[in-house]
Amino acid sequence: MNHTQLLRAILPDVLIDNFDVAKFEKTDTCFDIWLDEKKVQMREDKKNSSVISHGFGEYHTIQDFPIRGRATYLHVRKRKWLDKDTGEIFSYEWELSEYDETHLNAEFVSFLKEGD
Repeated sequence: MNHTQLLRAILPDVLIDNFDVAKFEKTDTCFDIWLDEKKVQMREDKKNSSVISHGFGEYHTIQDFPIRGRATYLHVRKRKWLDKDTGEIFSYEWELSEYDETHLNAEFVSFLKEGD
């Protein structure tokens, strides 16, 4: 079993498909997992050379389901994009219809659907 298979067993697929694990810490009481959105443009922006990666937003901390008796905190940040033609800075809103939202808590679903 590789690490991606293990992560898929404990985290929602939407995270593994669209975010990279940037950092992980384990203490006696909790797991902290930092996740950064992958540098992947939406289909319509791939054809537009004026849309470029523009860093990240702030981390949002979301308490997930406990793992092995420890509280689990996901520190997630979305990538920002810059449209050089308009000067607009934006983040993608995730379409979650392809995922079973019952496996995601409401706070996480809200975070994925919000744009900057």
